[in-house]
Amino acid sequence: MLKIIDNPYLHEEIATLAVILIYAILRVSIAKIVRRFARLNEVLEHRTNLIIKYINLLLGILALISITIIWGVKKDQILLFISSVFAVVGVASFAQWSILSNITAGIIIFFSYPFKIGDKIKIHDKEYPVEGEIEDIKAFYIILKTNDGEIITYPNNLLMQKGISIINNPIEEKEFFD
Repeated sequence: MLKIIDNPYLHEEIATLAVILIYAILRVSIAKIVRRFARLNEVLEHRTNLIIKYINLLLGILALISITIIWGVKKDQILLFISSVFAVVGVASFAQWSILSNITAGIIIFFSYPFKIGDKIKIHDKEYPVEGEIEDIKAFYIILKTNDGEIITYPNNLLMQKGISIINNPIEEKEFFD
């Protein structure tokens, strides 16, 4: 005769498996969506992989929070733990706040800015105007090469705060002249 094991944590185990399954499905489907977006907008693969890594990190954190709630960790304990972590991280990275703003700006640039690698742009800055060709777009900064051959790294958060002119777009010019 089949004996059913009495497991007091059966509901939590099933819910945990459901969260892990949802996490895996979301991770794969969001990666496909981001790759399709990148392919349509001609974004380099290493930038696409960077964005996917950030999204996977966010999904992992959400899954971990969900699992801790499922297993009955009290809300007071969760809030105390989270506030303690944020206090330590906040104090440790107070001087490094620009890193987070640069990463956020890098993600926004990935999805919405009209320039790509190879475009020649002009950054309208009163003190230090910059003009050059975009060599690469990283998570924290873009790399520009001026007409003189000088390599300039320009932080993403400053790039979003300044006016930018696209001087030429080699892809559009090629299509125009063909």
